[in-house]
Amino acid sequence: ESGGIQTTDIVLKSGGTAVFQQTDTSLEDSIQSMVERTVSEFGGIDIVVNNAAAFVFGSIEETGADEWSKVLGVNVVGYANTIKTALPYLKQSGNGAIINVASVSSFIAQPEFVPYNTSKGAVSQLTRCLAMDLAKYKIRVNAVCPGAIYTRASERHMDFMGIDYKKGRELFGQDAVMKRMGEPAEIANGVLFLASDEASFITGEHLVIDGGATLD
Repeated sequence: ESGGIQTTDIVLKSGGTAVFQQTDTSLEDSIQSMVERTVSEFGGIDIVVNNAAAFVFGSIEETGADEWSKVLGVNVVGYANTIKTALPYLKQSGNGAIINVASVSSFIAQPEFVPYNTSKGAVSQLTRCLAMDLAKYKIRVNAVCPGAIYTRASERHMDFMGIDYKKGRELFGQDAVMKRMGEPAEIANGVLFLASDEASFITGEHLVIDGGATLD
């Protein structure tokens, strides 16, 4: 919540228009309230960015039904329901864009990442299938696939591993040929591009932003 409020303040102070709506994307009623407020405030919806995430890591033996429900409910079903709820307004736009934040984990196997990687693989297929289904409405659907990005979530992962943040930055950045972690703004730039008219002939694609971590 604090991050959303802070971001809203930054936009407002820079002369933009923004509102913050706290939303649990695993709940359809919460999504409906978010969409209704957006339409009320801005008159319609042209762009949807799905960026909510539940981080559940572990082996298949360690992952119970509650963990599966959490990670799939937010990372997959939440994305689908957000798009479904916003779809009538995206159709009205005549130039809609949907950007799903997936991950390099959509494509690669990682040890004890079973729940998370499964959910991100599903986001990849959700993106491709919707690109086919929604093109007739002039709606583009793409995915951004971040590698290791320094966020609060990565800090929580470092806490789980029992390492300090400086060492964690170095360790998590080693897979990238650029030998560093990415920054959130570098992902935001990719999202902005896919949402813009500069990407008007791009749909069903995955923009990988990982510092070259998946080159091999």
